[in-house]
Amino acid sequence: MSYVPHTREEVEEMLDAIGVSSIEELFKDIGLALRPRSFNLPSGRSEFEVKEHLERISSKNNANLISFVGGGFYDHYIPSVVDAIAGRSEFYTPYTPYQPECSQGTLQAIYEYQTAICMLTDMDVSNASLYDGGTALFEAVMMSLRVTGRKKIIIDGGVNPIYKHMLFTHTKNLPIEIIKIPPHVGQTNRDEIYRHLDEDTASVVLQDPNFFGTIDEHSDIAERAHRVGALIIESVYPISLGLIKTPGSMGVDIAVGEGQSLGIPLSFGGPYLGFLACKREFLRRMPGRIVGETVDIEGERGFVLTLQTREQHIRRQRATSNICTNSALCALRAVIFLSLLGKNGFTELSKLNYEKSEFAKDLLKGKPGIEVLNSPTFNEFTVRLKRDANEVVNRMIKEGIAAGIPIGRFYEGMENYLLIAVTEKRKKEEILRLCEALNDAVNL
Repeated sequence: MSYVPHTREEVEEMLDAIGVSSIEELFKDIGLALRPRSFNLPSGRSEFEVKEHLERISSKNNANLISFVGGGFYDHYIPSVVDAIAGRSEFYTPYTPYQPECSQGTLQAIYEYQTAICMLTDMDVSNASLYDGGTALFEAVMMSLRVTGRKKIIIDGGVNPIYKHMLFTHTKNLPIEIIKIPPHVGQTNRDEIYRHLDEDTASVVLQDPNFFGTIDEHSDIAERAHRVGALIIESVYPISLGLIKTPGSMGVDIAVGEGQSLGIPLSFGGPYLGFLACKREFLRRMPGRIVGETVDIEGERGFVLTLQTREQHIRRQRATSNICTNSALCALRAVIFLSLLGKNGFTELSKLNYEKSEFAKDLLKGKPGIEVLNSPTFNEFTVRLKRDANEVVNRMIKEGIAAGIPIGRFYEGMENYLLIAVTEKRKKEEILRLCEALNDAVNL
């Protein structure tokens, strides 16, 4: 049971004990809008009563919406064995494997994760993971500055606006120039990128599929950028790589992305997983850590932290990043997920996402007030509605459907645009229900 003082004398005694004269003085550093509205607290409750009270509150949430929301974070199915393995105490209790002699299991798991990311992206080397997709994008940009010694970045309009916001925040006070290509629903605007591309450019930042869902082939941009000594950074959606061309096959120098779709729950926005892989020549410019395979004095296979780039561990002037840890438990979930599916299973998962999305697109084409804007796409596409997308989405929530992301939340002038994602979890009847409900909401 908690104790709440009720008399003035008790309150004054407590204030005197901590050396303040009044409640106002106690909270003087907190703005009025943020101060407690009342100290009239209820009396204490038992554990059972508290649990019952919280369950009553949580039951008011509509947690059973049929989700067609994407924008970089997706409602994919997670096999139960992922939780079973990742939940073992030897995995979820360790922190950082500083001492290899007692961290072989964790080190091997990270090593296998790095191998999986390299195979997935067709790149030479991967680090031991980062916090999320936006962090990985920022770190890749900083890598390009270190590699080229230049200060100019070109970022395509199709890059996820959440990632862009993170990048702009992290680099706000740095002496670099960022050229922002306007948002474009279709494929990358080559002419606009080439207009700014020159020998001062450190890197061109692209995304495939882009934020609007459009698939592109960036080999031509990579070739053009390499002519002037610039790097190509590409943010990728890992599930799409079971079908579309890999970053490595298009000549990308640094591949990054959000690994949430690889067996990690949506939760309430995290924790997530940022992956980063690059060409071998940029290995020592990478942020974070790399686990390597070696042998001990008896010739037995073992694993160690081969590369550590934080100033805590090496000479300060040689540090590449202040990234001091990695999302190891999330990386473990990702490698379990990928290992369970295998190459054929992963390709089948990609096909399911693509085919179900195409089914939804075909159903929506030709409906009055709804225009499907882009193709080719993977499992996400953009539609233009004849009315405000926010208004339509709010109406559909009442029907038990989260219809997608109103793009006007990110870009002025795109208030009627809606981004719809279809994953393998969406059943045929759910997709039919989405299309019918969307048609009704738009054409009231």
